[in-house]
Amino acid sequence: MPKSKNTFSSWRRNLTQRAVHAGWAWVQRTGSVSAEYPGRFRFGALGPHTRLAFPLGTVFGEPWIHIGSHCIVGEQVTLTAGLMPDLDLGPDPILRIGDGVVLGRGSHVIADTTVTIGSDCYFGPYVYVTSTNHSYDDPHEPIGKQWPRMEPVEIGPGCWIGTGAVILPGARIGRNVVVAAGAVVRGVVPDHAVVAGAPARVVRRWTAAEGWQPPLRTPAPVPIPDGVTPEQLRALSELDEETVARLAELEPES
Repeated sequence: MPKSKNTFSSWRRNLTQRAVHAGWAWVQRTGSVSAEYPGRFRFGALGPHTRLAFPLGTVFGEPWIHIGSHCIVGEQVTLTAGLMPDLDLGPDPILRIGDGVVLGRGSHVIADTTVTIGSDCYFGPYVYVTSTNHSYDDPHEPIGKQWPRMEPVEIGPGCWIGTGAVILPGARIGRNVVVAAGAVVRGVVPDHAVVAGAPARVVRRWTAAEGWQPPLRTPAPVPIPDGVTPEQLRALSELDEETVARLAELEPES
């Protein structure tokens, strides 16, 4: 039995695929939002060199959303201020995002009341931050119809929020905190801590008196020295283990 021929020959399929990918890349570049090209969005503040990737998630209440400079907002990120669109939320911003913040793909930041994200925070994908939680005080009324509880959320500067973490209303996260993937955070988290679990608890913390407790299991990464060129790095990657060991034993010149 003869084989049926494809509608497109191989070369036509490859050509079509390349055209689709090139077209989508153009759409992504053109559809991204920045201070220079805000499109239909009218944010209360949108700093220079900040970009919101296309396609965006749900975005409303932009006049009460302030985003700093040099931020990266990934695809399908939801940013909302207020319970619903077209509300007058007063003179002050509701959602504040500092400079140099990275929000990973598919993350949600729901600011029905004040949410503040400090500068240089990095979010993995699918992080959920909300200032609102459902209430269930009345056992006879559907939970979705009961008035929700709202508490401000604050995330200090320099934090790393892992993939799939959930930050609940009332959370107060200090500076330079690591939130493990999948953690559910509520309450106060001190500076320089690592939290994990659901509900999240402190599993490691740094203090000036004791350093990291429990101690770190691996040494700190060594940054690449200034002045090292890409060619030198490529040459190093080609050395075998024996040569690397001999070079490590050499004493630096005084």
